[in-house]
Amino acid sequence: MFVRKKPNKSGSVSVQVVVKTRSRRQKVIKSIGSSKDPKEIERLMAEGRDYINRHHEPLLPGIDEEEIGFERFLGQLNNSQIHVVGPELVFGRLYDRIGYGKISSEMFRHMVICRLFNPGSKLKTVDYLERYLHVRYSLSKVYRFLDNLCYRQEEYEGEGVDKKGERVPDANEGRKSDAGQKRGQDYKTLVEQISYEHTKKVVGGEVTVCFYDMTTLYFEAAEEDELRRCGFSKDGKHSCPQIFLGLLVASGGNPIGYEIYEGNISEGKTIIPVVQALAGRFGFGKPVVVADAGLLSKDNIEALVKDGYQYILGARPKNESEKVKESILALNLKYGDVAETRRKDGSRLVVSCSEKRAAKDRHNREKGLARLQKRVRTGKLTKEGINNRGYNKYLRLEGEVNVSIDLAKYEADAAWDGIKGYVTNTKLKAGEVIDRYGDLWYIERAFRFNKFDLAVRPIYHRLRNRIEGHICICFTAYTILLELERILKTAKSDITVHRAQELTKTVYAISYVSPKSSLSQRVILGMSDEQQALCNLVKGGD
Repeated sequence: MFVRKKPNKSGSVSVQVVVKTRSRRQKVIKSIGSSKDPKEIERLMAEGRDYINRHHEPLLPGIDEEEIGFERFLGQLNNSQIHVVGPELVFGRLYDRIGYGKISSEMFRHMVICRLFNPGSKLKTVDYLERYLHVRYSLSKVYRFLDNLCYRQEEYEGEGVDKKGERVPDANEGRKSDAGQKRGQDYKTLVEQISYEHTKKVVGGEVTVCFYDMTTLYFEAAEEDELRRCGFSKDGKHSCPQIFLGLLVASGGNPIGYEIYEGNISEGKTIIPVVQALAGRFGFGKPVVVADAGLLSKDNIEALVKDGYQYILGARPKNESEKVKESILALNLKYGDVAETRRKDGSRLVVSCSEKRAAKDRHNREKGLARLQKRVRTGKLTKEGINNRGYNKYLRLEGEVNVSIDLAKYEADAAWDGIKGYVTNTKLKAGEVIDRYGDLWYIERAFRFNKFDLAVRPIYHRLRNRIEGHICICFTAYTILLELERILKTAKSDITVHRAQELTKTVYAISYVSPKSSLSQRVILGMSDEQQALCNLVKGGD
């Protein structure tokens, strides 16, 4: 028995209570009424459903009792009984397999999993959890959770939360902040430990090589503070405050740990503290440290050597001593050639020449020259513009006021097109050094995962502890996303990570009370072949 709407030729809609007979025909039990007004039609529909609930008339001949009971059961279902379960079936299973299930926080689990398939602001997260998963958290509760996610409760004992959910500091704010930053890394430490143990399993034992790099994460805000500072932005958001995120990973991009720094820090000052801190905490040996040219400095090399580390760092051959530069140019490298020379400190400088890089270098030089020519033509370029920054090195002063372009320097610079350098103290062959350095793309991809797939930025928080909590959630989500990618690649599946994220959004389950046993039941609704294949792949690793 159910209620149906039947359109009439006059344009009105009749609302009727009907049943299906064994011959599959519909038989009208009662006509509730008709109308052209949508609101009135909805009222009639409600009246029809109420009639079904109040009347249990004897069955007419030819009517299937079991089918009527089933239809009555379906008519009692509502949207609140339907749940999105795909993210839990896929990402939740990976969350537990990696080991994050040891973290005794249901909210942390929900926020990590939601970040994987529906990233956004905390307000958006709260709304999504309630609407589709029927998990209810107030926004202020989420903010209080973030307050204590990476900082211990006692560090902020006695403090309150204002109407907007922001923490209200007490009079000892300045004295407490340093202590909180040093000792309050409970969740962060646990997350990094679990991630590192998982990484060891994936790489097949101890970590023998690690990669370090930094990126910037900007804030949609105007004001700066001790952490959020304006600086050189790798996202092109130079007017926005930012922070630096330093990430240490093993081969394949598998995470080891991370740290955040103020937005105007020099990148070269971060690599040694991160490597030393994580090595001390996890007790791993002395892996080969690989980093780009931005982290190459005399102090860093000396610190790595002093601690017994081998390293491979990106080099800038044109910044080497005149003697080294002359020896490099004397090699007359052709496309595909690889050679090496010794530096004054005893390290090796490996150089290679590639056609692809030569094309890039040539394009950049031509673009830089065009910009300089445009500035010179305006007549507004003064002697203050003469410096060695970027392509300004091609400028020269003629007399006292005439600024022109030194094309001889421009042409001489072409000799360096295609040449890339690498500084190392390892005993690896030159080709192996280049291959190891090339694996830095794993960490660049890690940043892309976080920035685009997990929407780690822009960051909408202003308090340091909430920023730390946000990064911790994203770091955990990245580890899960990388594990999913590994599973899909191992199985040679056609499903991509991005496709998997979309597939999880439309896997539903329905909760109900059985009319016979009166017990609560939950049934996962039928999946598409692609969704079932994804779930089977993830489940197969258990």
